[in-house]
Amino acid sequence: MKAGGKHIVRRGPAPIPPGFPPDLNPVLARVLASRRVVRAEELELRLEALLPYHALSGIDAAVELLAEGLERRWRILVVGDFDADGATSTAVAVRGLRAMGAAEVDFLVPNRFEFGYGLTPEIVAVAAERRPDLIVTVDNGISSVGGVAAANAAGIRVLVTDHHLPGEQLPEAAAMVNPNQHGDAFASKGLAGVGVIFYVLLALRGHLRELGWFTARGLELPNLARYLDLVALGTVADVVPLDHNNRILVAQGLARIRAGQACPGILALIAVAKRDHRRIVASDLGYAIGPRLNAAGRMDDMSRGIRCLLTDDPHEAQAMAAELDRLNLERRSTEEGMREEALADLKRMDLDEEAMPFGLCLYNPDWHPGVVGILASRIKERVHRPVIVFTDWGEDEIKGSARSVNGVHIRDALDAVAAAHPGLLVKFGGHAMAAGLTLKRTDLETFRAVFDAEVRRHLAEEDLHGVVHSDGGLGPDEADLELAELLRMAMPWGQGFAEPVFDDEFEVVQRRVVGERHLKLALRWPGEGRTVDAIAFYADFEALPEGMRRARVAYRLDVNEWQGRRSLQLVVEHIEATG
Repeated sequence: MKAGGKHIVRRGPAPIPPGFPPDLNPVLARVLASRRVVRAEELELRLEALLPYHALSGIDAAVELLAEGLERRWRILVVGDFDADGATSTAVAVRGLRAMGAAEVDFLVPNRFEFGYGLTPEIVAVAAERRPDLIVTVDNGISSVGGVAAANAAGIRVLVTDHHLPGEQLPEAAAMVNPNQHGDAFASKGLAGVGVIFYVLLALRGHLRELGWFTARGLELPNLARYLDLVALGTVADVVPLDHNNRILVAQGLARIRAGQACPGILALIAVAKRDHRRIVASDLGYAIGPRLNAAGRMDDMSRGIRCLLTDDPHEAQAMAAELDRLNLERRSTEEGMREEALADLKRMDLDEEAMPFGLCLYNPDWHPGVVGILASRIKERVHRPVIVFTDWGEDEIKGSARSVNGVHIRDALDAVAAAHPGLLVKFGGHAMAAGLTLKRTDLETFRAVFDAEVRRHLAEEDLHGVVHSDGGLGPDEADLELAELLRMAMPWGQGFAEPVFDDEFEVVQRRVVGERHLKLALRWPGEGRTVDAIAFYADFEALPEGMRRARVAYRLDVNEWQGRRSLQLVVEHIEATG
């Protein structure tokens, strides 16, 4: 098989757990069983099923620090990150602390083009101008050794809340909460940054309630469920694994959005994305709402996005969402040009495919630093190997954004490179599937070689192919609008808990190109009279012969809405001509 190609692999059959409800749809039951849902309790998506906060290491110290800050009326400054997780984390922290009775809460988010990521000494200097008594980091801080030291030197206490993987040295913060700290007993290691700060607020509210804080001050007990729309958006947009705990957070947030109980900013973003909030699902958060929020940090300043999430004025929210939508269009245009340049580079590499590195690094000094992460993701999907995209950063440095594939923990891979080649990486950090790093420009070629060698330690030639995992076939009697509706709303599907995909062989009755890049199909199960509509977004037309009459298709069931009519539609994940 050609490197970079895709093929369909059916998931092995999994026994239906005996505790599943007997009236559970058999297709849904088989899908859930194949995703290692083995207990009926894992089907429970009520808030009462959330993991308790007590197992988070550092939670008591964090609560005591925040309670002291509230009592002493400290100025609290929330320092966030410039992505959707950072923006929602910041909004949850600011809204939540204000609801707890904090005297003064403000936020600061580094502009990625001036300061880069995290609580750096430079951003601490900016923060110090506001004279905060306490800095609370959200979605960053675990690697901010120098920044926390600078804050300590300036007499500013720091509470770190983060979910990124820690390095060998931890910052000397007054308190620190991160489920990925060594020795932390919290069972869900997949919490996003917004999930971590939500848990901190849960613990703080419980502590203050025991102290009689709210009663003594005539404050209403905060309903933290009000912020679950933000928690759901940040969790999905950050592509963290949707384990049971995260599925609860996302499901509850989606329920609030569908009921119209989201903050005005999220409802406005849904509207400019031309979605119906009453039927919103996790994929809408990931592919429609998240990118518009992220556009602020990629193209301008994430402060715009955070203010959209903080306003309680629907008209102001609509104006802000419209501006974020404009920035997203600008981002898409920039990304399109970068992708064309990157694909031209790949085409040149394809002249000698065996020479294509297992760990691929692309560099262009003119690429937009706010868009390199998206480009890395797009190229990774095409070549099915870890990809790092670099662009210039300062006078003599380049900044890279990495995206990985199953089998390579990208942050650990960078850590291994750094350990074997001291001084090669100026700095780095990230997750299993995504990371960021900075190099000296003169070290790029050396890094290309050692990164490729590190990836080859984890991947073999046969791993460099995209796999479309299928939940098996559906007959025409099973594939209907009712099942599509059920699967769409049954669970929050996403990272680590994939939306159901099925595969069947079809007769191709009709095909036509729509929107220049998409393929509209009419398909029919062999021997059946019924046809079903299907659409393949961004189809690879070269791989589909014009005279194709039969094809094996991997697809998702979807609901197409047109002029008030709802009908079944298959969304094609992969298609192979068979005749």
